Amino acid sequence: MTEAVIIGVGLHPFGRFAGKPALDMGADAVRLALADAGVNWPQIQGGYIGSYEVANPDAIVGRLGLTGVPLRGVFNGCATAGTAVALAARAIETGEHDLTIAIGLDKHPRGAFAADPSVAGIPSWYGQTGLFLTTHFFGMKINRYMHDHGISHETLARVASKNFRNAAGNEKAWRRTPLTPEEILASPVLNYPLRQFMYCGPNEGAAALVLCRADQAHKYTGKPVRVRSTALRSRRLGAFEVQSPSFPVGEAVESPTVDASRAAYELAGIGPEDVDVAQLQDTDAGSEIIHMAENGLCKDGEQERLVAEGATEIGGRLPVNTDGGLLGNGEPIGASGLRQIHEIVLQLRGAAGARQIPGTPRVGYTHLYGAPGASAVTILST
Repeated sequence: MTEAVIIGVGLHPFGRFAGKPALDMGADAVRLALADAGVNWPQIQGGYIGSYEVANPDAIVGRLGLTGVPLRGVFNGCATAGTAVALAARAIETGEHDLTIAIGLDKHPRGAFAADPSVAGIPSWYGQTGLFLTTHFFGMKINRYMHDHGISHETLARVASKNFRNAAGNEKAWRRTPLTPEEILASPVLNYPLRQFMYCGPNEGAAALVLCRADQAHKYTGKPVRVRSTALRSRRLGAFEVQSPSFPVGEAVESPTVDASRAAYELAGIGPEDVDVAQLQDTDAGSEIIHMAENGLCKDGEQERLVAEGATEIGGRLPVNTDGGLLGNGEPIGASGLRQIHEIVLQLRGAAGARQIPGTPRVGYTHLYGAPGASAVTILST
């Protein structure tokens, strides 16, 4: 099977851009990725594009050029971008195309994500009582995790503080004002134990990746980044996920993140100990803590010590969310995972500037988690 590599990345800033349509942001990101790869839009043979708010994101071809390119829309909640890059890589690996693109874009209104419970097969009363909110679920989940594994409120605050500090060194991030753990702990509680500055916010932005056959990469770049593996898993019966109206009875069932992570490691032929830098879904500070363990990067409860020791800082043993993560960047759903990969590519190239991790990183890891319980993992390497 032919190997796929990333040869170009492009990122539109994340934030709020009044009067600028999501499709225009996406087109800007694509142009940046094309320029980075040294290719022109007519050379792209196929692609995948994801968005939550834009019903027909493939309409972006009107901004880029009507070349007849097959551009397929994809959606898996917050795991959308993992699907886009996986399919773009698969088209190369199977020989369907030589040059592909993955695109993500979104423009969300202010406020927490919410929906009609009927979309998940849950009665309307669940929403009418205010329970069908992502902020509520994540508060409950980390509260139980803290009780079971000895995680403190201070650790939640340190994770959020780290990500805001990392975002301060990222010119394309949304929230670039550093906050101390004390300032974060002093902010209002939204859904106990999570406070205002422990949550990410829906916002706007776009990102794109250009991929090609590994044996042709030399024509475009001297630093291709290998797509070692991609994996997507949905929830299994008994798992406690975003839209679960109750906690399952009986033996606990592992999260789809655990399933996706194990599959990705096996496909890549590496283990968690080989990861040099990671991007984890930090919808809230508690999610980053939980996902460290679910992705095999530590054991449950070890996060308390690792965070206190600075292991997840840019200069630490395992840097996590070096560009600020979702807390610092916000989350335009379709683009969020491609932002993660954009950051890993920069880190593996040694081109991340002030937030570049020490040494010569060789393996990067990205993870997404989306409602109602889907996880995507992508492993990249030099």
